[in-house]
This record gives sequence, structure tokens and C-alpha cells, in this order.
Amino acid sequence: MQLQLSVLDQTPIRRGSNAFEALQESIQLARLADKLGYTRYWVSEHHNTATLAGAAPEVLIARLAAGTEQIRFGSGGIMLPNHSTLKVAENFRLLEGLYPGRIDLGIGRAPGGDRLTAQLLNPTNTFDPQEYIQQIATLQAFLTDTPADGNIDGKVRAMPFIDSAPAIWMLTSSGESAFVAAHFGLALSYAQFINPVGGPSAMDAYRQRFRSSRQFSEPTGSVGIFAFCSEDEQKVMEVQAIMDYRLLSFEKGNYNEQPGYEIARKYNYSPGEWQRVLFNRNRTIVGTPDIVREKMTGLAQSFGVNELVISTFTDHFEDRLRSYELLAGLFALNVQRPTAAALDS
Repeated sequence: MQLQLSVLDQTPIRRGSNAFEALQESIQLARLADKLGYTRYWVSEHHNTATLAGAAPEVLIARLAAGTEQIRFGSGGIMLPNHSTLKVAENFRLLEGLYPGRIDLGIGRAPGGDRLTAQLLNPTNTFDPQEYIQQIATLQAFLTDTPADGNIDGKVRAMPFIDSAPAIWMLTSSGESAFVAAHFGLALSYAQFINPVGGPSAMDAYRQRFRSSRQFSEPTGSVGIFAFCSEDEQKVMEVQAIMDYRLLSFEKGNYNEQPGYEIARKYNYSPGEWQRVLFNRNRTIVGTPDIVREKMTGLAQSFGVNELVISTFTDHFEDRLRSYELLAGLFALNVQRPTAAALDS
């Protein structure tokens, strides 16, 4: 089985950097991923978070796709309850019109930040799961021009009118959303980087209950993971230490901290905190090439999928680029694998 790799770019703002630089780094990384043979490039939606620059995936996708040739672009994801369903359908139909056959609409129901911010984004949001289900049904109806209650029996259509539609992916870190994806016939991407427990079972349940749709005749899945690869064992150790500290900080609600290696190295974990660190390491794959290849292959096999979606955080942008280069080489994504420096020539 040929393993496919994709990118999840959360537009991280590195320590000592800023949002302007983070967005330029996303442009450069997208060009590299396209040339290296990555399957898709997804960007995330986050709000009221000072360390991430991606608040509007649909805007960023339009910019990133303009500088590439083959790679698919999409949202990882659009947090559907934050938005008007019709506006989401029109945004992604427009993107599909600009880049036919290259657009994914990944959707989720998390707020992408705190609930206060989510309430301001969509004042009618009641955080009711049933409303999310209705939004999905309406979104499908808009993108397939199918009369339904949500589009007033077809009287309202999502523009522009085109013959193709973006592929809808459901993003999940729970078994519940896997059932929803199966019901609607959507593709499913499991966020191992959020919840490392129960993923293979959720994917199995999805496959068993999948109902074909106009877009997907059979179940289609992927797994998302935080990952870093380097030939330098010191860099591997430093990135793992920073990830350990960072993920624990997230659990404490410290979303805006940007720890460096010295802070992470010197932190004295309590026994309970260290147990969380060991647990959170199941959300990451960090190591030298041989170790990473073995772990990634094992992860894909455990889920029964042939695609991994990789999110990488590093202190130095060059290390992030190099990690994606190494991964492309490990899995022979493309015969021609240019170096990051070659893109500037």
C-alpha cells in the first residue's frame, strides 16, 4: 500500500515572529508541498488565539492555491456552527470554480477557540448538536443543487453555478462524528493529534455504517498527527520536549504561550503532569527517519487508511521545511524532491 501524506497547516506564529511572517511561511510551505508530491494541503480555523494566524481558511486557501499546480487545498476545517451554511457553500463553490477538482471542504463542530468568541461569530449559535446535523444536510443540498428544507426546496442556490463541487470531509476526534460522516456519505479524517484514544474503532464504525453519496461511493479516510522528522537527534529531542510542554499547556488553557527549548527542558513536571505527557505523546510522531517511517506506517495500518495528514511545529522554519522534505523522501511521494532552498531560485 502506497502511503499518501498531506499537510495540516495551522499557520503557527513562531516564537519571536509575527502573523505576517507566519502567513508568508504558509505560502512557501504550500509551494514546497506541491512540488514534493503531497496529496492535499489543509488550513485550520482558529479564533482569539495569538499563536495562530489562520482565522479565515477560505481566504488563505485562495491565496495558497494560486501559487501551486496540482496539490488539493482545503479547510481542516471550517467550524460550521460559526457560520452561515449558505455562505460556506458559496465560498467553497467559488474556490472550486477557481481551482476545479482541487478543493476540499473539511468541516467540524468545535468552536475553534473559546465559546464567547464563537457566540460573537454567530450570535444564533446555540451549540446544539442537532443544529450541526441540520447544517450538514443543508450544506450537501446546496453543493449538489438538491431541493431540501434548508434551501427552501431549491428556491435558494449557492453561487456560482458550476458542474463540480468541493469534496466534503468531516473532521472528528470522537466516534460520534464518525457515525454522522457515515450517515451522510462524507469522507472522514480522524484527529489523532487531538484525541489518541479510540480512533481505529471510530474508523471501523464509519466503514461499517457508510452510506454512499453523490461524492463518495465508498468510505474514504485519513488520520491527522503532529509529526516531526530530522536526521539530527538533538533537534528531535528539542522538538519533543517543546511539544510535551506545549500540549500540556494547552490542556491548562494556556493557548498563547510560545515555549522555547530552555523553558521546556527546565520545567519540573509533577508525577500527574508527566503521566499526561506520556499520554500526549500518542498524539505525536517525533524522531529520526527510520523511527518516523515505522511509526507512521503502523499508525496508518492501525486505522486501515492510506493517508496521513501531518501538522508540524518547530522553533525554526527551516526545520519545519526539512521535516516535510524528509517525510516526502521516506514515502517516495515524488521522484523529484527539491530542497527548500531551491524554491527561492
